[in-house]
Amino acid sequence: MDFPIVTIRDFVEVQKALVESLGITRLHAVIGASMGALQALEWAASHPAMVGRVIPAIGAGWADPFLVGWLDSWATPIRLDPNWNNGDYYGKAPPSAGLAAALKLVTLHARWIEWADKSFGRAWAEEGKDPAAAIANRFKVEAALDAAGAARAKVADANHFLYLAKANQLFVAGGETIEKGLARIEAPVLLIAAKEDLIFFPQRIEETARLIAADGTPAEIVWLDGTDGHLDGITAIGQAAERLKAFLER
Repeated sequence: MDFPIVTIRDFVEVQKALVESLGITRLHAVIGASMGALQALEWAASHPAMVGRVIPAIGAGWADPFLVGWLDSWATPIRLDPNWNNGDYYGKAPPSAGLAAALKLVTLHARWIEWADKSFGRAWAEEGKDPAAAIANRFKVEAALDAAGAARAKVADANHFLYLAKANQLFVAGGETIEKGLARIEAPVLLIAAKEDLIFFPQRIEETARLIAADGTPAEIVWLDGTDGHLDGITAIGQAAERLKAFLER
């Protein structure tokens, strides 16, 4: 089946239509985490007159090639599941195994080595079943990731996941070149970043701030410490509380 592509800008345009239908012409701040951060940056780049402040958490101004590759890796198990059937599975058996495997990858990638060390170490999944004794014997981290992927797959849809992966791959704030798109942002920006993020690496956050600030637009970064990797942008967000409060009150 051929599906139309949707983009982060499409999401923002739908949000804008809703906001305008409510009679709102300007937003005090646009805030989001991860893919929400991309939408916050897109809001500021596409509709600078409507945005007073921007707070992107754990997200950069574009999807770099490494992230594009990772998103493809996340999507691959779905495409390899025979039940996916090129997207034509509604009313039939869904590609549940592929979706669970995709979400297993996402679950691990969104974390960090300290999380794995602390949560599992090298413990076996089952007592008495040494992973060195048989292929079927597994480590505790493997079993936990399988369970997480399967649980998330029960409340997700495979094609929806592929749409989101593609939208993230295509993202460049403002829909132009990276430099031109970020130069369109006029509102002050407070980027919140996790030091151990494996999805939006710290250097990409720094580059985003530098490009936004290149024409004089205020852009600053709050760095979060933690052991949860990308998810520190949620679990450790309290570390940014005072900076967030001050930024919103300016």
